[in-house]
Amino acid sequence: MKKNYIFKIFLLSIPFIALVLMSNAGGKVNATSTGSPGDGGSCISCHNGGNFGASAAISTNIPATGYDTNTAYTITVTANSSAPAHGFQLTAEKESNNSKIGTFTPGSTTRTINAGNTSITHNSPNNKSWTFTWNSPATDEGQIKFYAAVNAANGNGSAFDSSDQTVLTSTNTINVLGIPEAKRLNFEMFPNPSSTMLNIQLPAENFNGKVEFFDVVGRMILSKKITSKDKNVDVTNLNKGIYTLKITSDNKVGSKQFIKN
Repeated sequence: MKKNYIFKIFLLSIPFIALVLMSNAGGKVNATSTGSPGDGGSCISCHNGGNFGASAAISTNIPATGYDTNTAYTITVTANSSAPAHGFQLTAEKESNNSKIGTFTPGSTTRTINAGNTSITHNSPNNKSWTFTWNSPATDEGQIKFYAAVNAANGNGSAFDSSDQTVLTSTNTINVLGIPEAKRLNFEMFPNPSSTMLNIQLPAENFNGKVEFFDVVGRMILSKKITSKDKNVDVTNLNKGIYTLKITSDNKVGSKQFIKN
């Protein structure tokens, strides 16, 4: 009787074990393993006993002068080791407060992890190089940095294998391209915070423009055309939180922080 009971438990546990093994072979399901300041953790705690001579690098096509806003850039993570299988996880964070910045669009060998698309990982253990797209935020968010954890694995699919080797890597600090003074738009908005209506005031007496609201990871949530006769924006349907408000008018751009309460 006892043997049958143990056997039944074993049978019931098979789907769970398979899920764990498959989830790591196709990338970790939680997005907190890059070793970045914001994540506060990495895969090293579970994959740290192997010796495959592993190293890793992150390369981008972002110019040395810095990233432009609302632009797609190509990011490549490369692993070098003698291991038979490899994986990675990568994220981008603001230098000022370690918050996630921008979003990722997967390539054929990668997938995003969370709903906000702010972390990316591999979808199979059969590659040593992964290329994908990072979409920069729509407004100036300051200096950023990419962080990645790369796992050189023995290929047995175990989620907690001390004979794997994990290495951490990051880019140098990347600046944002500044807006020239001649292209900078000064404006006022009130009330801020607001829960219903927001009034926009531009320097020109007669103007046409567009106002856009972006959330903390750079996704555009609301867009509206404004004029000198219609300069109120209804923010009732915005979720409570902090947004970056961007206004484009007369070939000039301005941005400020807006709080929805």
